[in-house]
Amino acid sequence: MYKILDLKDEKQTKDFKEFLEGHPRCNFQQSLEWGNVKTFWIKEVVVSCSDDGKIRGSLTIWVRKMPIFGYMMYVARGPVCDIHDKAVLKDLKDGSDEIAKKYKAFVLRMEPDVEKEDKEYRKIVEELGYKVKDDSKDFKDEIQPRFVFQLDLRGKDKDTIFSEFHQKTRYNTRLATKKGVEVKEGTRDDLKIFHNIMIETGKRDDFLARPLSYFEKMYDELVPGGHMKLLMAYHEGQPISGIIPIMYGNKTWYLYGASSNSKRNVMPNYLLQWTSIQEAIDAGHEMYDFRGVSGVVDENHPQYGLYRFKKGFNARFVEFIGEVYLPYKPFVYKMYKFAEKTFRTIRGIKSRLNQKV
Repeated sequence: MYKILDLKDEKQTKDFKEFLEGHPRCNFQQSLEWGNVKTFWIKEVVVSCSDDGKIRGSLTIWVRKMPIFGYMMYVARGPVCDIHDKAVLKDLKDGSDEIAKKYKAFVLRMEPDVEKEDKEYRKIVEELGYKVKDDSKDFKDEIQPRFVFQLDLRGKDKDTIFSEFHQKTRYNTRLATKKGVEVKEGTRDDLKIFHNIMIETGKRDDFLARPLSYFEKMYDELVPGGHMKLLMAYHEGQPISGIIPIMYGNKTWYLYGASSNSKRNVMPNYLLQWTSIQEAIDAGHEMYDFRGVSGVVDENHPQYGLYRFKKGFNARFVEFIGEVYLPYKPFVYKMYKFAEKTFRTIRGIKSRLNQKV
């Protein structure tokens, strides 16, 4: 049976958090803390319960009213459950349908961290009435990256993991140490430094940086529970690079990174990643997720350098299934997707123009 949680009920939220953090398919983007970061979205949580009332599956849904079109429901990296248990998946769908009626939503969009090769999951969701869009290749095509690099940490010590890095990655990591790069954990005040470097990175790599207030909100929601750190790299006292890893359940995710245009030759980014990986090992985590890369593996692609950097840590290239969705109002959703694509194109053009000014 399914239940829609009352998020003001302390016991219900406590039970949900314990389930989420203890489940092998835990993902920080399904957490209430991460939902609080997304201030423009309404949070709803559906759970599937066994006969004794224990949670056996969950789906955190973000709901937002889109101008003209109405309410959209979105799920980032859910569900959290045995993804081959059809009864649980049906419970979660039934709960989602109830929420859709409440908001008169035009669509439920999910981007689960289920690999494309998982034919059994695809078969189940299609039998339940979902549709699957699995043809995107680039960052701009979906909300979450469909292609990621994941480093399996299970059963390996630090020496073994380091020895399995690409030779150039090991060399650059050692070089950073030899050149005197130091990695320190940053404070909330250090977010201002990180953000300035992020703006510098965005101008160099052609992306629009989020505002400082977003990172401060992340810090306030995630750090108290031990779910986020800011790691900064310094050389001769100067901050030159930084990353934000997220820790939840049995995994660590490399979520954001920023690097200055100066002193790139001392290779701070390699030492930052190795520091974060070592901390994940110390925490007993099973996976270090480097997050997104482009699905176009071509040396001439503008994002190929990012692909090569992450691959150098001996991480596995993973392709997720893509978007799994329920169009409650198919025509409205079709129009929304067209408008969304147009908006992203215009925003990209404006971003490039602004960064050239």
